[in-house]
Amino acid sequence: MAQAGVLLTKEPAPQAVPASDLPVKVCEVALNTGPDSSSGLATAGFRTAKYLLPEWRRSNSDLYHKAFTGCEQAERGRAEAKELAEHAAATAQRAQQDSTAALGQRLQDIHFWKAELQKEIEDLDAETGLLAAQKLRLEKALDATKVPYAIATDNLQCRERRQLLDLVSDEVERELLKEAELIRNIQELLKRTLTQAGNQMRLNRDHKEVCEMDWSDKVETYNIDDKCGRYSNQSTNIQFHPSSMKFEESASTPETWAKFSHDNIYRAEREKLASINLRALIDNILHDVSEDLRMQCAAVNEAFAKRCEELDDTKHKLEHHLKKILKEIGDQEANIAALKEAIRDKEAPMKVAQTRLYDRSFRPNIELCRDEAQFRLISEAEELTESIESLKKKLLESEQSLRNLEDTRMNLEKEIAVKTNSIFIDRQKCMAHRTRYPVVLKLAGYQ
Repeated sequence: MAQAGVLLTKEPAPQAVPASDLPVKVCEVALNTGPDSSSGLATAGFRTAKYLLPEWRRSNSDLYHKAFTGCEQAERGRAEAKELAEHAAATAQRAQQDSTAALGQRLQDIHFWKAELQKEIEDLDAETGLLAAQKLRLEKALDATKVPYAIATDNLQCRERRQLLDLVSDEVERELLKEAELIRNIQELLKRTLTQAGNQMRLNRDHKEVCEMDWSDKVETYNIDDKCGRYSNQSTNIQFHPSSMKFEESASTPETWAKFSHDNIYRAEREKLASINLRALIDNILHDVSEDLRMQCAAVNEAFAKRCEELDDTKHKLEHHLKKILKEIGDQEANIAALKEAIRDKEAPMKVAQTRLYDRSFRPNIELCRDEAQFRLISEAEELTESIESLKKKLLESEQSLRNLEDTRMNLEKEIAVKTNSIFIDRQKCMAHRTRYPVVLKLAGYQ
């Protein structure tokens, strides 16, 4: 009987009973030794080694029976062989159809996962591109923070050149220090986010590579199964491969096969979602960073404006007081000149009074009298002396006041010079430098 696994392509040859020699029967020759016998020498050769007639008939009968039995068995064998061939052909055809259908279903499964993997690969590639664009925005934003930081530190250094009492820790300095600290914190945040974006891009590429390898295997398998599905009995490139009729020990099951692709897609989806969330986070960070920097810049500019306005007001007041001091100095100088003139004007009357008293001291004898004129001359001289002393005292006070006014004038002029220097630093140096502050779009990484 043919093996069940071998496809029958033609009707088998009829079975036949193999021919065999009949057994040789050895007969002993009976010798006539009786009284009526002769020597038998003349007929001895014709009667030796001969079969008996019943034996001959039995032998033919056996042969007829064997031939009949052989024909009957051969006919039955042909019928069984034909039936077996037809059954084997039908079984082979049905098995081939089932295998082809199974290959077709398998092709559908492979195509489904291949399409899912291809979609995931394209999505990951697009997502990685979008994340790369966000990473570029982060790099631009980080570069853009260098200018505000340089401006803030330059403003602080310039304001260190303020003089005397103007070297004060004012609102402008506090806002500048806050701005510098804010920029440093923003730079650290952007650097950490850049590192996070780089790691996420690496994970995206790794999972994309895993999906690409799975997709490549699916494509190769699809081509193999598609080629297998196109094989038929009339194909010219088919041949025997007995060693292939077994399962490989490392072969996967349909469940593990589907789970492998499912897990790859799941992990890729997870990384894609993480990348999407990171892009949203980067967008929020850049928006908040740009807004915080512009708000702090506005706060610093407002503090500068208020400080410059305060300095201008103080300078104008100092200049107004300086004008008053200068006028007072002029008036005091005129007053001192008048006092000196008044003291000089008292010299002649003093000389007259003292000369009169001196001359009258030479009156003779009883004429040296303490008369009214003598009392009046002495009183006049005392009054003149008292007036001169008062004028001299006032002159000393006026001269001291003039010196004080001069000191005040010098202090006012110095303070005005200090205020002028502070205004120049804050307005011409710092505020002019702050006009180079980047715009919001550049701080947000769009430029």
